[in-house]
Amino acid sequence: MRANRELRQQVIDISHALHDRGWVANHDGNITVRLASDRFLATPTATSKRAVDAKNLIEVDGQGKRVSGTARPFSELNLHFAVYSGRDDINAVVHAHPPHATALACSGSRVLERPFIAEAVVSIGATVPLVPFAVPGPAAREALASVVGDVDAALMENHGVIAWGADLEQAYLRLELVEHLARIATIAQPGGGVQPLPEAAVTALLQKRAKSGLGKAAEKAAGGKAVIACAPAPHSSVRTVALTKPSSELSKVVREEIVRALREHGGK
Repeated sequence: MRANRELRQQVIDISHALHDRGWVANHDGNITVRLASDRFLATPTATSKRAVDAKNLIEVDGQGKRVSGTARPFSELNLHFAVYSGRDDINAVVHAHPPHATALACSGSRVLERPFIAEAVVSIGATVPLVPFAVPGPAAREALASVVGDVDAALMENHGVIAWGADLEQAYLRLELVEHLARIATIAQPGGGVQPLPEAAVTALLQKRAKSGLGKAAEKAAGGKAVIACAPAPHSSVRTVALTKPSSELSKVVREEIVRALREHGGK
C-alpha cells in the first residue's frame, strides 16, 4: 500500500513539473506507471497536468479499460501500451510536448538521431529517432512500436516526445534529457550546428552504457548483457521516489567510464 501511495505521489509531482516547466499546455501530455503485470496507474484525460491530484488518478488494465477511479482514460494509452508490449523491462512512460524537442519533431529534424554529447550516449543511447507521423490510433501505435526495442525515447513527428524507463523517475529524466539536447542543438544552429561524436567513441560509450546496466536497449546496442538500473541524467527539481534506490556509486562508475572511453578514442 505504501508503494502504491508513493507511486501516486510521483505521478502527481511529475505531472506538476511538466506543467511548471512549460512542457505541456491545456490537457497535453500523459503518464503511466506499471502497478502489476496487467494494471497501470494513469493520469486522467481532459485535465491540465497542473490539476492532477490523488482524486483524479485512475487505474487501467492492459486493454485500457478503467478498473479504478472516476475519470476517463486518455486516448493515447495505445502509445504507452506499444512500449510496455515491446519492452518487459519498462515500468513507466511519460509523454509531453517540451518546446525545443517538439519543434524539432514538427520540423522533421533528425538532428537527435546522431549523438553529439558523450554523457547523453551513456544516459539515453546513441539516437533519439524521429518516428514518422501517423494518424492517432493503431497506425500511431505501430509506428512507435517499430523503434521501442532499440531506444529509450523518441520524437513523434508533428506530435511531441515520449520516453520510458525502468521506473517513473528514469522515464521523466530521459524526457528531460531529450529536451536538453534539443535546446542545445537549436542554440548551436546559428554557429553551424552540433557536430556528431566520432563513431569509435560512440561504440565505446555504448559498451559503457550496457556495462552500467541501463536496460534492454543498452544491451541490444552493445551486444552484451545488462541489468536494470536508474539512468544518470541532468538534475531534476521534481520531488520523486524512485522504484529502485538511486545509486551514487552507479553514477560515479558511469562518469569514470565516459572519461576513460573518450581518452581511449581521442576525445577530450
